Amino acid sequence: MNEKSILKFINVSKDFNTSSVVFSGLKNVNLEIFQGEFIGLSGKSGSGKTTLLNIAGLIDPPSGGELLIKGKNVRDFHDNELSNVRAKEIGFIFQTFNLLPLLSALENVEYPLTLLGHSEKEAKKLALEALDKVGLTKFNHHRPAQLSGGQRQRVAIARAIVKNPSLILADEPTANLDSKTSEEILEILINLQKELNVTIMLCSHDPDLIALTRRQIKLQDGIIV
Repeated sequence: MNEKSILKFINVSKDFNTSSVVFSGLKNVNLEIFQGEFIGLSGKSGSGKTTLLNIAGLIDPPSGGELLIKGKNVRDFHDNELSNVRAKEIGFIFQTFNLLPLLSALENVEYPLTLLGHSEKEAKKLALEALDKVGLTKFNHHRPAQLSGGQRQRVAIARAIVKNPSLILADEPTANLDSKTSEEILEILINLQKELNVTIMLCSHDPDLIALTRRQIKLQDGIIV
């Protein structure tokens, strides 16, 4: 494994304020993640898994502590820099796929490249290559409603890898799929992680899926246990 640090959490906490109480989503988390790791995050609902992913993905800022991305402190980033890092370096895979319903599979995968300023020709080339990697070449022009749940998640994976990110965050990516399709999706992620040497952080309630990741991290009440 290449021991290049991708993410480092230093005493990271995250508090959520409600009308009557402050809830701690994470409590003084210390964690370092390296290039090429496949990490499984486990824990009950409310344990802090999604909060950890949202901080790693620069969606939510920490309430306390420091987050380093490739050795750079996120606190030093301006809003534009945060958006730029999120757009270029991080791929997201969601439980509900989050595909644009009026776009074809190809267009959904092209979309983030268009936002990054790629030419139409280059975006199409890279999108076709990404769809090929997940075995969906024959479904390029299908819209999400014409695809099965497993196929839609494959499109979402292709969209996540198309920009060649350093980090992929997968939040319950198999929760809406049957067990056989879930295994197929995880196998795709395992193969892509090896092929691309990308770092993947996956959270799931399924212990069988978590057991197949290379490094398991369990959270409970906002603490790594």
